[in-house]
Amino acid sequence: MPKKEKPASVTIPELPYLPRDPKKYQPNIGLIGCGEITDYHLQAYKSAGYQVTAFCDPNLENAEKRRDKFYPEAKVFTDRSDLLKLDDLEVVDVATHPEVRSPITEDALRAGKHVLSQKPFVLELDEGKRLADLADKQGVLLAINQNGRWAPHFSYVREVVRAGLIGDVVGVHCGVHWDHSWTRGTEFEKVYHLILYDFAIHWFDFLSTIMEGQQAKRVYASAINAPKQDMMPPLIAQAAVEYPSAQASLAFDAYVPEGCWDRVLISGSKGIVRSSGIDLNSQRVEIITNEGTISPKIEGTWFPDGFHGTMGELLCAIEEKRQPTHSAHNNLRSLELCFAALESSLSHQPVVPGTARKIPEPDLS
Repeated sequence: MPKKEKPASVTIPELPYLPRDPKKYQPNIGLIGCGEITDYHLQAYKSAGYQVTAFCDPNLENAEKRRDKFYPEAKVFTDRSDLLKLDDLEVVDVATHPEVRSPITEDALRAGKHVLSQKPFVLELDEGKRLADLADKQGVLLAINQNGRWAPHFSYVREVVRAGLIGDVVGVHCGVHWDHSWTRGTEFEKVYHLILYDFAIHWFDFLSTIMEGQQAKRVYASAINAPKQDMMPPLIAQAAVEYPSAQASLAFDAYVPEGCWDRVLISGSKGIVRSSGIDLNSQRVEIITNEGTISPKIEGTWFPDGFHGTMGELLCAIEEKRQPTHSAHNNLRSLELCFAALESSLSHQPVVPGTARKIPEPDLS
């Protein structure tokens, strides 16, 4: 069979994968919860020119540390009710752990504030729907800080799919191979579903955006201990997701002490798009179709640009009087996949997304 000649050059498409900023809207932003991760939030906000005017944390030192580093003129509180009383504060970033986040989010919504909630959003789907409905009732927006949506490689790959450059999606396959034992000795070590829930929610969310508009039929997942691991949470996990005319697989090898690799492959009816690299911030993207192979140069890094994306999209949605793409209602679809995977990893049976309404408790006896 004669070889098919390729064109001399293939045009690299210009796709809207970078974070957006509002045209004029510049509200005062308050931060509730000032843990280590918020350093990335604030790096992104400062770089984008957003104004954070209030900080709140039960540990005053945490709030003062963040204020002094990024916004020295901001107010500091230890009681969130004092922050929420500020009339000139329009947007609140709730960056606490999920166990205490729901009542804080509810208080902010009832105070008439737009809210960006840290991920994973909630521990129960019904609670997530209640908060999403409450935001609608209050006339404010509730978005979820799924910052992975604006990781440059995730965002570019998703826009390739949305632009129809590889046709209809046939398969979505992701693998992450790294060492997550850095969580040893932290609060994260106490989270049994550390990998499939706290970490993999980014990948379930990515999958839900790639397969937007399609309902998954079932999920099968497993989670086991790695050889010689000395931590409680299972550090090896995987999930297979079945759609009516597509399949997806997610693999997480989180106990790889030497070397790491991250990969994404989406196959379609007209070609494939793939991304890979030694970590989540060093990625090479390729698009392969009958026109040839192209490798666009993508800008930015997941940390901190992903946090720019989440807040920027919320602010744009407020300005444009629409729901944000990462709304609470939208994020519940991602949690349905995640919770189904958690249930399956314990029952060793396929689970229909939406039937597992909360995070299942493992039997550790």
